[in-house]
Amino acid sequence: MEKRLYKGTDKMICGVCSGIAAYFGVDPTIVRLGAVVLALAGSAGIWAYLIAAIIMPEAPANF
Repeated sequence: MEKRLYKGTDKMICGVCSGIAAYFGVDPTIVRLGAVVLALAGSAGIWAYLIAAIIMPEAPANF
């Protein structure tokens, strides 16, 4: 089975960070902290999160 990137089920806002954490096998808190750092460093982090929230599909029911 191939790995796919989905929005995670452990959602805080949209599930983007949770999905990325599940894909790479790391703790979602680490990914969320990285997203906050990128958002505070400039607007590129905010835009990246918003785009990912729009284009990432929801996790299937058996995920």
